[in-house]
Amino acid sequence: MPDASQLRDSTQIVLPREALEGLEPQLDDEFTVTVFPDGEDRCRIIGSPVEIKAASEFLARRGVTVR
Repeated sequence: MPDASQLRDSTQIVLPREALEGLEPQLDDEFTVTVFPDGEDRCRIIGSPVEIKAASEFLARRGVTVR
């Protein structure tokens, strides 16, 4: 059975809010994800594992480091 942290990592991306400046509208248009603030300086992108993988690749192509 998978570890809960592995499932969480495959269904979300947590980034500094400034990393998404100007990219959030494109994420909303291209992927089925939800972006919401997580504290003062972070945001969380939530979606299916397939959408999160694609969104991660999208962000990486635009110079955003995703772990």
